[in-house]
Amino acid sequence: MPNKPTARLHRLDDTPREKMMERVERRFLSGERCTLAQVWLTRGAVVPSHTHDSEQISYVLVIPSRVAHAAEALEDTYDLDFFAPRRDDWISGDDAYLRGKTSARG
Repeated sequence: MPNKPTARLHRLDDTPREKMMERVERRFLSGERCTLAQVWLTRGAVVPSHTHDSEQISYVLVIPSRVAHAAEALEDTYDLDFFAPRRDDWISGDDAYLRGKTSARG
């Protein structure tokens, strides 16, 4: 009989906020196949256009995989995102577009 997976409890609130670029902070948890993220955008924050393999579901908006998109905060904003498959680029730190660097793939 194969090993049965065990459930693990994760508390997003126990994960520290990470300062990305100017006016953008986030925290996230990843399972084996998905990522859940909280993103805080201070008024005037701009997330540059980028693409990723993960389908993105935001609070109101669904962004299909591989469709370029950007974000600009017109007011202070709290954003809750769900990604599938999980964001391996975030886990590995290969997310330059959120760190104010030039890479557009994220």
